[in-house]
Amino acid sequence: MVLLLADAAHAQLVDPTQPPPEARLTPGAQPAAPAVPQGPRLQSVLIGSHGRQVAVIDGQTVRKGEKFNGAVLVEVRKNQVVLQNGRNKQVLTLFPEPSAK
Repeated sequence: MVLLLADAAHAQLVDPTQPPPEARLTPGAQPAAPAVPQGPRLQSVLIGSHGRQVAVIDGQTVRKGEKFNGAVLVEVRKNQVVLQNGRNKQVLTLFPEPSAK
């Protein structure tokens, strides 16, 4: 009798580290690939009171007017920066909008 109760109690335990049943894939389904950022990623912006303007791009600190991967940091705003390489301009946003699926 005790073994029967122990088996019943064991069967009711749920592993808290497992995903919920609705999140499990159906047979043959492929998991969605994680989004991979394209190009450099803006991580931080600092605009000082004495005119100092700095951005952290891919872990590298870049001051306005300095180069990052061949492009010059030409503009620093509170949520974005502009890199220019010749005629090409690239705007990096600190908090990019989520892509629509």
